[in-house]
Parts: sequence; structure tokens; C-alpha cells
Amino acid sequence: MVNESSWSDAEDNQVYNCCCGFFFFLLELERVAEAAGIFNKMIAGGNCQPNVVTYGTLVKGFCMKGNNSAAIQLLRKMEEGACKPDLVAYSTIIDSLCKDTLVDDALNLFSEMMCKGIAPNVITYTSLIHGVCKLGEWKEATRLLNDMVSRNIFPDVRTFTVLLDTLCKEGMVGEAQTVVEMMIERDIEPDTVTYSSLMDGYCLQGRIDEAKKVFELMLSKGSMVDAFSYNILINGFCKHKMMDEAMMLLGEMSGKGLVPDTVTYSTLVDSCCKMGKIGDAQKLFSKMQACGQLPDVQTYAILLDGLCKNRQLSTAMQLFREMEGKRFDLNIVIYNILIDGLCLAGKIESARDLFCGLSSRGLQPNARTYNIMIKGLCIGGLTSEAVKLLTEMEEKGCSPDGYTYNIIIRGFINNNETVRAMGLIQQMVERGFSADASTTELIVNLLCKDKVDPALLPLIKRE
Repeated sequence: MVNESSWSDAEDNQVYNCCCGFFFFLLELERVAEAAGIFNKMIAGGNCQPNVVTYGTLVKGFCMKGNNSAAIQLLRKMEEGACKPDLVAYSTIIDSLCKDTLVDDALNLFSEMMCKGIAPNVITYTSLIHGVCKLGEWKEATRLLNDMVSRNIFPDVRTFTVLLDTLCKEGMVGEAQTVVEMMIERDIEPDTVTYSSLMDGYCLQGRIDEAKKVFELMLSKGSMVDAFSYNILINGFCKHKMMDEAMMLLGEMSGKGLVPDTVTYSTLVDSCCKMGKIGDAQKLFSKMQACGQLPDVQTYAILLDGLCKNRQLSTAMQLFREMEGKRFDLNIVIYNILIDGLCLAGKIESARDLFCGLSSRGLQPNARTYNIMIKGLCIGGLTSEAVKLLTEMEEKGCSPDGYTYNIIIRGFINNNETVRAMGLIQQMVERGFSADASTTELIVNLLCKDKVDPALLPLIKRE
């Protein structure tokens, strides 16, 4: 390392190169704050002044850390000195702002850049188009596309892929297919990301046959298919309960030298759990670990939920203890799953103990937590305690929703507490909520038995 005292009077290239080398080394390690410290000392030293590449690299470092304000401050520092900002510096910040959906700020910076005579390139425009597309601003995207073409800046594969991906996510797969055809007409070869986005679009619409055709086209082109592509089609098969096809793809991946990742296994485990194939889910969970893929919190949560919903509570508790042993950061979602599982198994006291102990674990129950516990209490006939929780959640700033009211109203009716049910229905309607199908059915049954006032029906009718 260079002695700090030498930075102020360093005059030879060796010292300068050493400073720069260490600066870039720190940035490669993503130690941006330390790199910024070296950068400031280079400026203070006088003789080791950073150049446009050094500035641009630090700008990129700040943007990678999501620190857009620091990147913009550095841009302003460039403007004050002899080393003026270039296209790379502006484009880097514009891209970062767009990724953070700060599109107005990005467009303002774009206008500033243009006013200073710095011409944008395809990367700049693509970043902006991506940003406005994420916000669904199609007119602005079209304007930017036309503007870039008018400047003889032509869209590349990434530009088209951004448009295609957004179209697919908006359910406009036909238009996305047209974009692919347009690319081919212009001799712009769609890449893995392009075809994968199109395949995902078909899967989202349930058009699995078309998705398979895209996948087969990718296979025919050689090395286009990667683990991400397989994950998309596996997810599509799983969503449509085509587990045999999904498992076949899992086997294919290994044959092609592709490593199934946590996403692959989590998708398959989730599908098995939802289909009630809990044994298969457990086997996959074990297989992924045997193959060197460590399950993350989400994978554990998927299996935990599957075990609870399939009434395998003892195994679920073992899995939960395993998660604790691995010192995972267990959030409220995990506890919601476990409380719900305990309630489903009729272990209301255990569920209540876990619920009451949340604060000691540094967690606060959310609306779902309260709804789960309230439902469990109602099923257990403890409606008065359920009402107390309704009051508690309001006091703690966790607003009850329509689902909360419907749970307790059904609890009252199922426990033959018709008068209390009618009072809560009135309160529910006053708060702008309405009865759902299950609650309405129970009330209609009471009407048929002349147990409630018929004038109540218009109040509880679903909107």
C-alpha cells in the first residue's frame, strides 16, 4: 500500500498507478466506501488527479450499491473541475435511476446531458425505454424509440428484448411475437434472454404448447438454453400440474451439464406440495441438498407450508427447529405458516402461545397473522377471544379487512351466536366491507329458517 504521506507530493507515474490500482482493486471487491476514500485522497494530493475513467468507475460503484445521490454528487464534482462528465458517466446514472423507477429524474438527467452536447447512444435510450416500460408508459416508450431512430441510433437486441419482456408481462404475447419477427427481419438475432422472455409470456397465459415450441427452437440453435430457460418452462409445467414433464426437464438439465439451482428445486417442491405429493416434495428437498444446492429461507417456507397444509405437523415442527438451528432470519411469514398449521391441527393453545411470543422474537403480527389466529379461535369455539383480537389489532394500528369480519361472522353463526353475528355484520357494512360467498350462504340458510330479519339480505349482498 502507498504511504498516505506520499500522496500529497507524489510526482511519478509509479505512485499514481499504485493509487489507481488499489482504487480499482477495492471497487472490484465492491468496497465502494473505501475506494471513495482513496479517491478523495488522490484529489487532495494534487498530483494524483483521477481521470474520466476513474470518475466513471466510482460512479458505477455508487450506482451498483444503489447510492444514486452519491453518484450524482460525483457527477457535479466532475462538472466543477477539469475532468468533465462523459456519456458513460451520464448513462450509468440514468440506468441506475431507471432501475429504481426514478424515471422522471432519469429523463431530467437525459435532457441535461443533451443540452451539454453529449449525444446519447443505444445504451442510454435502452435504459430509458426499460424504465418507462416498467411504469407502463407505452406512449413515452414509443416516443423514445422514434427519437432514437430519428438520430440514426438503431435498437439492438437488448432494446428489443426490453420491449418484448414488458409486452409479455402485460399479457401482450402476440405483440411480443411480432417484436421477435421484427428483430429477425432486421438481422438482429434474438438471444437467450429474448426467447426466455417470450417463453415466460406464453407460460403466464397458460399457452404451454407455444412455450414448448419456443424452447425447442432454442434447443435447435445450439447453446441458447440455460438454467434460467429451463426454470421458466419447469415453472410453466408445474403451474399446470404437469409434474411428469417438469421432472423430465429436471433430468434433462443434468444431461446437458446444467446445474439445477435453488429456484428449480423450490418450484418443483412447491408444485408437489400443492398437489398433495408431500413425500415427493421431501425427496426433492433432500435431493437438492445432496446435489450441493442449499435451500434458502423461501425453500424451507414452501416445504413448511406444504407439511402444515397436509397435516404433517410433527415433521413441520422438526423442519422449523432445523431452520432455527441454521440461524435463518425467520420473518413473520414463517410464523404465520406455523401458527396456521397448529390451528389446522386443532392445537389452538400452542398456536396462541406462538402468537403471543412473537414480540419476544422481535416480530409484530400483521393482518394475516391476526386473521389466522382469529380463524383458529373461531373454529375452536372461542369467539369471545376472537373479538378481543379484533379489538387488539385495531389498537395496534393493524386494520382489519373484509376477510377478518367474515371469519368472525362465520364463527358466530357456526357457534349459534346469531345476535352477535348480526351486530358484526352491521359494523362490517358500515366500514365498507361486504359478506363473501361463504358468509352469504350461511346467512341465507338462516333466512330460510326464519332466524334473521329478511331486511338484512340487501346489506350483506356481495358488491
